[in-house]
Amino acid sequence: MPRTVLCVAAVLLVSALAGATTAGCGRAGDDASTGALRVATTATFLADIAQNVAGDRFTVTALVPSDADLHAFEPTPRDVATVNSSDLFILNGGGLEGPLEDALRAAAPETVFVTASQGLAPRRPQPGEPLREGGDDPHFWLDPTLTVTYVENIRDAFSAADPGGEAAYRANAAAYITRLRALDTWIEARVRRLPARDRLLVMNHLSHGYFADRYGFRIVGAVVPSVAGDESPTAKQLTGLAGAIRSQGVRAVFVELGENARLARQIAAETGIRVVTGLRTHSLSGPDGEAPTYIDMMRYDTRLIVGGLE
Repeated sequence: MPRTVLCVAAVLLVSALAGATTAGCGRAGDDASTGALRVATTATFLADIAQNVAGDRFTVTALVPSDADLHAFEPTPRDVATVNSSDLFILNGGGLEGPLEDALRAAAPETVFVTASQGLAPRRPQPGEPLREGGDDPHFWLDPTLTVTYVENIRDAFSAADPGGEAAYRANAAAYITRLRALDTWIEARVRRLPARDRLLVMNHLSHGYFADRYGFRIVGAVVPSVAGDESPTAKQLTGLAGAIRSQGVRAVFVELGENARLARQIAAETGIRVVTGLRTHSLSGPDGEAPTYIDMMRYDTRLIVGGLE
């Protein structure tokens, strides 16, 4: 869904729930039976990262369900009520949530909003990288070493909201950061199977800049030259991309779960490259799927990318 439509939908929900959300939803801090925090996030990968910090003290929920496209998410009145009744609501930030963030903040004035990517600087395009549209790249989490900052920000937010659990949050965060370091090492080893000349990325939209920077890939272009994925490419842009694919020897174009692959397939047919679909950049699978956790998601996507370029 285009961001302008998403904004309108969210604002309408906020208007419909005005008064009802504040009057009808109890706050987590008032839950005398357990005293547990109520924490929600936008995306499933954020919920998993946060759950690793929370441990068994409480359960983190995500508004956007598994297997869903974050960019196409349309909140329901129940979603807005969930945010309003939470003590903490975790956003990725960096522009990922777009106008939805402003609408949810307006609907939940008493909820503390936590920006997981706080403190991270947006990447600069690599030399020779095509110009992008749609502002700064918010996909920090596709570099696990940057996800460490997410963990630290979430740890600090939990500790401030629940001082009695600070020791647990710090221990959980430290253990999870160790696992993120191991994930980074695993991805580096997997990518080393590809010669540097073959580490050329064409995505359906500009999503993997931080991944490319960390692991030695070069961004050749994107079908949709936007970090948000909600723009429409011009004929000139598509012709330019096809020319770059041919001249640089790109082997594949990658499409995320939930994205329309029509234009990617058209480009692939014109240039003779393959289309690799189903990357889970924003969304985890269900518990029995191939990517039930953030770490599993990163491993799954890395296998798809390396396998698509071999």
